[in-house]
Amino acid sequence: MKIAHVDAETGFSGGEVQVFTLIEGLRRAGWSNVLFAPPGSRCQARAKELGVEFGAVVMRNDLDAAAVLELKRGFERSGAALAHLHTGRATWLGGWAARIAGIPALTTRRMDREVKPGMRTKIVHETLTRRTVAISPAVAECLRAGGVPSERVRTIASAVDPAQLRAKRGRDDVRRELGVADERVVLLTSGALVRRKGLDVLLDALAQAAFASAAWSLWIAGDGAEREALEQRARELTLEGNVHFLGRRDDIPELLNACDAVVMPSRREGLGVAALEAMAACRAVVATKVGGLASTVVDGETGLLVAADDASALALALRRVVADAALRKRLGEAGRARLSQGFLAEQMVDAYAALYREVLAEAQR
Repeated sequence: MKIAHVDAETGFSGGEVQVFTLIEGLRRAGWSNVLFAPPGSRCQARAKELGVEFGAVVMRNDLDAAAVLELKRGFERSGAALAHLHTGRATWLGGWAARIAGIPALTTRRMDREVKPGMRTKIVHETLTRRTVAISPAVAECLRAGGVPSERVRTIASAVDPAQLRAKRGRDDVRRELGVADERVVLLTSGALVRRKGLDVLLDALAQAAFASAAWSLWIAGDGAEREALEQRARELTLEGNVHFLGRRDDIPELLNACDAVVMPSRREGLGVAALEAMAACRAVVATKVGGLASTVVDGETGLLVAADDASALALALRRVVADAALRKRLGEAGRARLSQGFLAEQMVDAYAALYREVLAEAQR
């Protein structure tokens, strides 16, 4: 049985990591896969690296009829039995393509932003697709609030494979490379440098924290539209000696191994795969109580949760984890144990495989 996956992004972020985690797991479980994504995208490069069957399709906008026809032809050529649509544009274009090709489709929604009731929502979730997968209870609630029928919504959490997060370089090597002394407590945040990630609040919190010891550093791994403004803010707050902008990194396992805690000050977050990665590395998590983070991180057990946009509360949480090595150890170990509660890659793959069978059986009736 072959599954056609569609992702319209040219970049590569947490959603694309999940797509490939799923594809690799499905392949190990005996499913065939083909991925359709834009030519020149990082998905194309990753597919080539992993030996995943790939179809290049330009998806310019939601009115791209040529993309619909190309996807339809791709589904037919590949012999796909079902289309799994992974982004908003992929869902719209791929949903029409699947309908024309006569194969069932499902979509995964990863964002916790509002779903607007209306004709497009009805078409997407009741005509073009048979199921909509939410990656967290918060995302599922957004879907239901937007009018998506509850019986069409499934919740399958994003997941990680701890084996894929093993560091290939030692902690000391990475710290030396990044100019951090071993005694420093290193905080790590990773992801796109955009407003919804709340990094401006993190900088304000660090300025307020007044750590008893000056031996701390923050690594910011990622790039984006807010980088220049954030660098300027760090200078204004005289944090530039402690805050290090690393740019986009492909060595997240190494950074996790070399840091002491992970910070996620997001304003919105569908689930927060970075939190799962931190748990896999036995690192304490300090995060905001938003979206999927609110159900993924257990406050006081696997991490510390604070309200979004509350720099003072975040500062207090950061002071606790920086000052208390025993707390960091306890939270990190509990986080690793929590992964088995539905956040492991094999569990995600099994859940999707069961859903594929359900949808295929329904389509044959």
